[in-house]
Amino acid sequence: MESGSVTTPFGRRPMTLGMLASQVNSQKIEAGASTDKWKIYRALCEAKPLLDISDRALTVLNALLSFYPKSELAAGENLVVFPSNAQLSLRCHGMAEQTIRRHMAALVAAGLVIRKDSPNGKRYARKSRNGEINDAYGFSLAPLLARAAEIERLAAKVAADRLYIQTLKERLTLTRRDISKLVHAAVNEEFPGDWQAVNGRFHDILNQLPRAADPHAIASTLHLLETLRDEILKRLELQIKTQTLSGNDSQNERHIQITESESNLDSEAAIETKVPELTAVNSSLANSVNVSGTELTRYAAGTNAASAIFPLSLVLQACPEVRNYGPAGTVGSWQDLIAAGTVVSSMLQISPSAYKNAYRVMGPQIASAVLACILERAGTINSAGGYLRDLTRRAQRGEFAIGSMLSALARARGHDAPH
Repeated sequence: MESGSVTTPFGRRPMTLGMLASQVNSQKIEAGASTDKWKIYRALCEAKPLLDISDRALTVLNALLSFYPKSELAAGENLVVFPSNAQLSLRCHGMAEQTIRRHMAALVAAGLVIRKDSPNGKRYARKSRNGEINDAYGFSLAPLLARAAEIERLAAKVAADRLYIQTLKERLTLTRRDISKLVHAAVNEEFPGDWQAVNGRFHDILNQLPRAADPHAIASTLHLLETLRDEILKRLELQIKTQTLSGNDSQNERHIQITESESNLDSEAAIETKVPELTAVNSSLANSVNVSGTELTRYAAGTNAASAIFPLSLVLQACPEVRNYGPAGTVGSWQDLIAAGTVVSSMLQISPSAYKNAYRVMGPQIASAVLACILERAGTINSAGGYLRDLTRRAQRGEFAIGSMLSALARARGHDAPH
C-alpha cells in the first residue's frame, strides 16, 4: 500500500470493518509483485458473478484504471488515482455523477478499491520539485494488486463452470434427440413393445427438469435419459437380431441404416463413459516417477484421442510450463489442469468456440493436456487456435494420438531413456 497508515472516510461517510480489512490486506502486498491492469480487469469481468458486482460498477472501475498512467500495477508504486467527477463522467460515457458515486461505493464495499480521502474531501496530488508525486488523495487501486491471484482463480472457476454446464446441456440435447428418433423409428417399423409407455416415461423425465436448472439437476436428468436410451437400444438390438431379413432391397437398406445408427450411438456412449475411467486410472498411475521416453512411446502406441490413458505426472513432466497457470500457481490434480487450460486458452487468444469443440471431442482431460503441449511449444506455433482446431478435426477422424506429442516434448527436454 502507498502508506502504512489506515485512512478513514471524509464527512458523514462511516468507517466499516470491511473497509478496514480491505486496507489491511492491501498493506500485505509482496515486494516485487506486479500485474497487468487490463489483464486483471478482464479477469474481474469473468469473475463478476462470484464477486457480486454489476457491469456498471465495472465500467466505473475501467475509467479509474484509465487514469493510472502505467500498464502494470506494481508494489512500491503510488497506486492512487485522483480524477474529478467531471473527468470520470466523461470516461464513463456520460454517466451521471450520482450514479458514479453509487457504483464507486459498491467497488469500495467489494474491496476492489480503497477511498483515500484528503482533509477537505477533495482529490489531488502533492508533487515534489522534480515533478514526482509525494502524496495523493483519491482512489487506491492497491486491492487489485493484492487480490490478483484470488481474482484470477475465481475467473478460471467461473469459466470452467460455464463450460461444464454448456457441455451438460449439449449432451442433454443429443440424448433427447436420440430417444425421440429411436422411439419414432420403432413405432414406424412396428417393432413389438409398449412404445407409448416409453415415450410417456421420456416426457415425465423431461417435465421434472425446471426451466432455470442448476448443474446438479441437469446432470441428474441427463443420467436418467442416458439410462432410458440404453434400454431402448438394447430392445431394438434384440429385435434386429431376431428379425428375419428378407431379400427385398428396400428392407436390406433400411436394416443397414438402423444398424449404423445404433453403432454410432454405441460409440458415443463409449466415449462418454471413458472420461471418468481416465481419472480413475490416472490416480493409480500418479505415483510413477522418472517416466522414460520408451514408456511414453508405449502410451502413444495404438492410442487415439478418445481412449488415451496416461497419468497426470506424464503431462506435467513433458509440459512443466502449465503449472504456472493452475490455481495458486500449481497443478496437483486433473481439475487443476482443466482450470489451467481455461486460463491458457485465453492467454493464447484461442477462441471460445475452438476450445469448446476440443473439450467436446477430446474430453476435458485430453483437451487440457493438448493445451499444455501447445503452451510448451507456443514459440514455434504461429496460430494456437488454428493448431487446436486442426488437432480436433484429426481427433474426430481418429488420427490423433496425444501420447506421441507428449513423447516428443519429453525427449526434447532430455527425459529419453537410454537404449
